[in-house]
Amino acid sequence: MIRVLLADDQALVRAGFGALLNSEPDIEVVAEAGDGDEAFRLARSTRPDVVLMDIRMPGTDGLAATGRILADPALERTRVVILTTFDLDEYIFEALRSGASGFLVKDTEPRDLLQAVRVVHAGEALLSPGITRRLIADFVKRPNRSPGPSPRLNGLTDREREVLSLVGRGLSNEEIARELVLSPATAKTHVSRAMVKLGVRDRAQLVVLAYETGLVTPGRTDPG
Repeated sequence: MIRVLLADDQALVRAGFGALLNSEPDIEVVAEAGDGDEAFRLARSTRPDVVLMDIRMPGTDGLAATGRILADPALERTRVVILTTFDLDEYIFEALRSGASGFLVKDTEPRDLLQAVRVVHAGEALLSPGITRRLIADFVKRPNRSPGPSPRLNGLTDREREVLSLVGRGLSNEEIARELVLSPATAKTHVSRAMVKLGVRDRAQLVVLAYETGLVTPGRTDPG
């Protein structure tokens, strides 16, 4: 059973999402929160697998709450998906840096919401290539970017660096496998090892890290 916490200041939104999620045999809404502080408290007490987190809430917003939840060792298995009214909220990049596993627009199709919960619970990330490109475009406008590869990457093998750069470009494991002439299982193993070595939770953070460290720069298409 996938345990879900809903955090949104609109009761109607919570009710609609809750009814949909609870209608599935493998998903259960264990708590609902109306602001960030309540979301953090309920996450601590219920230990959900997935938090659906609205960003714009009164008091402590969803961005701050996401950071608190994902920094708490007691919640290391909890994944956060950001909910937004727009297809690219101005805070999405910071949420991903905090460890969020991706985001959904609130008018997403019901089947896509259900699939998103299952995908994130399985350890994947909600980042399509289109979303990745726009996150990159936002990132490169920011000051103080790393001018070159970071020492954080020193523990990676050459193959893991190649894989990380392809993840940063938004490629799936299957696409990485084709690009590098590997089996999908081998590609997945390289991605998993890179995540462990770099201390990140999931693929979304790998994408951000690939650009923050300078391993990948916008406009480059080579995997190195």
